[in-house]
Amino acid sequence: MSAFSGLLGELAVCKNKLKSNLKRKCECVFEGIAKQGNPTLLNKIYTELYITEGGSGEVNKEHEVRQIETTSKRPAAQEKAIKCNDIFESLPGQDKPIRTVLTKGVAGIGKTISVQKFILDWAEGRANHNIQLIFPLPFRELNLMKDKKYSLMGLLHHFFNETAESEISNFDKCKVLFAFDGLDECRLPLDFNNNEGCCDVTESTSVDVLLTNLIKGNLLPSALLWITSRPAAANQIPPEYVDQVTEVRGFNDPQKEEYFKKRFSDENLASRIITHMKTSRSLYIMCHIPVFSWISATVLEKLLGEAQSGEMPKTLTEMYNHFLICNILRKTQKYPEGPEKAETDSQMKADAEMILKLGKLAFQQLEKGNLIFYEEDLRECSIDVTEASVYSGVCTQIFREESGLYQEKVYCFVHLSLQEFLAALYVFVTFNNDNVNLMAEPETTTRKLQMSEDTSATILHKSAVDKALQSENGHLDLFLRFLLGLSMESNHTHLLDLLIQTRNRSQNNEETVKYIKEKIRQNLSPERCINLFHCLNELNDHSLVEEIQSYLSSGSLSEAELSPAQWSALVFVLLTSEEELEVFDLKKYSKSEEGLLRLLPVVKASSTALLNGCNLTERCCEPLASLLSSTSSQLRVLDLTDNNLKDSGVKLLSAGLESPHCKLEKLRLSFCVVTEEGCSSLASALRTNPSHLKELDLSYNHPGDFGVKLLTAVRGDPNCRLKKLSVEHNEECYLKSALKKYACELTLDPNTAHNDMTLSEKNRKVTRLEDEQSYPYHPERFLFWKQVLCRERLTGRCYWEVEWRGLEAHIGVAYHGLDRQGRGDECGLGYNDKSWALSCYKNYFTTRYDKTPTTIPIPPSSTNRVGVYLDWSAGTLSFYSVSSDTLTHLHTFHTTFIEPLYLGIRLWCHDSAVSLCQIE
Repeated sequence: MSAFSGLLGELAVCKNKLKSNLKRKCECVFEGIAKQGNPTLLNKIYTELYITEGGSGEVNKEHEVRQIETTSKRPAAQEKAIKCNDIFESLPGQDKPIRTVLTKGVAGIGKTISVQKFILDWAEGRANHNIQLIFPLPFRELNLMKDKKYSLMGLLHHFFNETAESEISNFDKCKVLFAFDGLDECRLPLDFNNNEGCCDVTESTSVDVLLTNLIKGNLLPSALLWITSRPAAANQIPPEYVDQVTEVRGFNDPQKEEYFKKRFSDENLASRIITHMKTSRSLYIMCHIPVFSWISATVLEKLLGEAQSGEMPKTLTEMYNHFLICNILRKTQKYPEGPEKAETDSQMKADAEMILKLGKLAFQQLEKGNLIFYEEDLRECSIDVTEASVYSGVCTQIFREESGLYQEKVYCFVHLSLQEFLAALYVFVTFNNDNVNLMAEPETTTRKLQMSEDTSATILHKSAVDKALQSENGHLDLFLRFLLGLSMESNHTHLLDLLIQTRNRSQNNEETVKYIKEKIRQNLSPERCINLFHCLNELNDHSLVEEIQSYLSSGSLSEAELSPAQWSALVFVLLTSEEELEVFDLKKYSKSEEGLLRLLPVVKASSTALLNGCNLTERCCEPLASLLSSTSSQLRVLDLTDNNLKDSGVKLLSAGLESPHCKLEKLRLSFCVVTEEGCSSLASALRTNPSHLKELDLSYNHPGDFGVKLLTAVRGDPNCRLKKLSVEHNEECYLKSALKKYACELTLDPNTAHNDMTLSEKNRKVTRLEDEQSYPYHPERFLFWKQVLCRERLTGRCYWEVEWRGLEAHIGVAYHGLDRQGRGDECGLGYNDKSWALSCYKNYFTTRYDKTPTTIPIPPSSTNRVGVYLDWSAGTLSFYSVSSDTLTHLHTFHTTFIEPLYLGIRLWCHDSAVSLCQIE
C-alpha cells in the first residue's frame, strides 16, 4: 500500500510540474508571426473552431484550397460538430471506447491551435480531469531523432524533465495522452508492416519503432493518442489503428465574424473589414482558414487605417501582394538625400534579395511537396541562418523559425498559400529578369529563352497551365492563380524593387485567357476546370461566368444548349455563390444525364440531391456510386425516383452504398424498373454497410416476393439503421413520366379492319364510316364487329395512349385467337375470356371482361385521351385518363396472361374515330 501511495505522490508531483511547464508554453499564440514578435494570450483571441466527424483517413487528392472551397458549401446542419475538449468522447452509436483519434485538416486550418488549446485547458484545470499526463510530441521534433535510439521512457525523459526527475518507471497505471501533431511533416518511415514488435517501455530501439508500436497498442495500450495531419498524409496511419477520425474545418461563417470582432477593439473597423471580405466570395471562403483571416486582417487594418483611395484587394493575388509589399518591403517613395537615402536603398536591396531567396526555397520545396524545412534546405538556397537578415522584418512576417523541445531549428512559411505566392513571385521575377522559364520541362527544352524585350509572358503562362493540369493532386493550382495574377499591371506597382528592369514586353493577357478557355472546353475534370475559372478571375475575365449568370437570371437555363465551357462555368457559379447548397434540384438546370454528369461537383457539395424524373439511365449510376464513396461528399438524401435505372444501374449504385465512407441516409428509387435482382444488390450493400441508410423507397417497382423478403430481413437486422422500407406496388399511382419509359410504337393492321372502318395517318388512326369499304377478303378480318387489331405482339411492359372522338369508343386488348367471323358476343372486345376493354362515353366509362361490366364515373379532369399500361408478367392491364403529364387512374384488370396480346379498337357509331398518340 505504501508503494502505491508513493506512486500516487510521485505522479501528483510530476503532473503539477508538467502542467506548469505546458501552461507556460501554450498560453501564448503568435498568429503566424515568428516567436520574435509580440505574443498574444491564446485565451484572449481564441475562437472556437469548427470540428466535425471526418469519416476515414482516406487520401483526398484535391488541392487544399479546393477542399476548403468545397467544404464551405456543406450545410452545417447535416454534420456532427465536435468541441475540441470532447475529441475523445464517443459519438452516438459508437460502442467501444476511443483510444486513437486522427484529426485531419488543411494547412493553417487550426489543427495545432486545437491541440494547444486542449493542452492549455487541461493544464489550467478547465477540462479533461481524467487525464493525468499529456505529452505533446510534434513530428517535426521527432524527425530530429530519427537516427537515434531510445526506449519509450528514455524518449519521455529526454523531452520532459518532469518525468526524469520523478521515480515513475512506467505509465501503464495512469491515464496518459500522447499528442502527435503534424503527421504530414513526418520524415520517419512509419513502417507498420516491417518494424519489429516492442512492448517493453524500457527497451531501446529506433524512434520509428517506438511510434509504430505505440500506435498499434503494443506499448502502453491504455494510453490515449491524438494525431493531427493534413488530409494528403492521413493514410500513413493504417485505418485499423484509428478509432475516430475528425476534421478541423476552421471557421464557419459566424466564427469568421467573431474572429474579426475579437481581434479589433474598434467595432466600426471590424464591421468594415467583414463587409469588404463578403464582397469577394473567393476571399470570404478562404477566411475558413484562420491564418488567412489573420493575413486579411493585417492587410485591411493597414489599408482602412490609412483611408487611402486606391482599390481594396478583391483577388487572392491582390491580397497577398498587399501583405508582402505593404507589410514587409518598403514602398517606393521619395527618400531624403544623403547617407540616409543610401542606407535605405541598401536595406531595400537586401530585403529584395531575401524575398527572392525565400521565393526560390518556396518554389523548390513546393515541387517536392514539403512545408517544413531544415538548415540544409535553407543553405541550398543561399540562405545563411546566422545572418541578421534572417531575423529581419522581412522574415518574421512570412517565415518562421521554431526551436523545438530539443532546441533544433525547423523552418516553415506562415502558411502553405504564402509559400505558393512566393514561389509564383520567384518564377515571375526570374522570367522577367533572367529570361528563364522555370515552368518549362528541362528534359525537353531549355529553360533559358532567347527573348526580345517584347516577348509575351504567354510562353510562361502556357507552360504553367500545362504543368498544373498534369498534377494528380492539383498541388500547383493556387500557385498558378498567383502566377497569372502577378501578370496584371495592377499588381506591379510595388514590385519594382524586385524587377531589375522593366521591359516593354507584351503583357496582353488575351492570349492567356484564350488558352485557358481552350483547356476548359477540353472536358477536363471538374476540379481542374474550377481552378481555371479562378485563374480567369485573377486575369479579370468574367465572360463565361456572366453568360451563365444571364441564363440563370432569365430562367432559360433548362432550355439552353450549353457548351462544355458553359457547363464548367455553371459549376463554378454554383459552387462559389453565397447560397448554401442545402438542396440541389437537377430539373432547374437540365433534365438529362449530361446535365447530371456535368454538375456532379455541385451534387457532391449538396445535402439533398433531387434527380427525380430527369431521364437518367444506368450510365449515371457509376459516377453517383463514386460520389457516395467519397469522404468529401456529405450528401444525405438522394432522390432518383422515376428514372430508367433498371437492375444494372441499381447494382452499380449499390457499390457506393456499401462503401464505409457512404453517409447517405435516404434513398428513393420508386418507378426505377427494379426487380428482384436489384433488390438483392441493395440488400447486400446494406449488410456490408448497415450504419447509415435509414429510409429506402422502392415503391412502384417489381421486387417480387423474394426481393421484398431480402430487404425486410435486412431491416430486421439489429445492426442495421434501416427503419423505413417502402416496397408497395400500387399500379393506381403510376406517373406518366414513369410509364413513358415503356412507351411502344403501334400500328393498326388493315387486314383485321371491318369494312365500315378506314385507316389513315400511316395506319395510326381509324374512323367509322357509314358506307362499307371494298377491302379484299382476309381470314383475320372482322366480319360483324366493327373492330381492328394492331400488328405488334404485346408482352412485357408496354404503354400507349389513344385519343377518341364521337359518341363512343372502345379500347382494349385481345389474344390473337379472338374469333373474327362470328356475329355473337364471343367476337366482341370485353365480351369473352379472350379480351379486356374500356368503353368511353360522354358521361361515363365502362370496363368489361367476359361480359361483366363495371361503370366508372368521369373524373373531374378527364379528357378524350386514354393511357393504357400493360404489365404482362404481373398480369395487370391499367387504363388512365390523360391530362398533360397527369394520369388519373380509371381501372386495372388483374389476371394471368397466357399468350401475347394485341391492341384492339371497336367503333359502333358513325363518325367515331380513335388515333394512336405520339408520346413525348
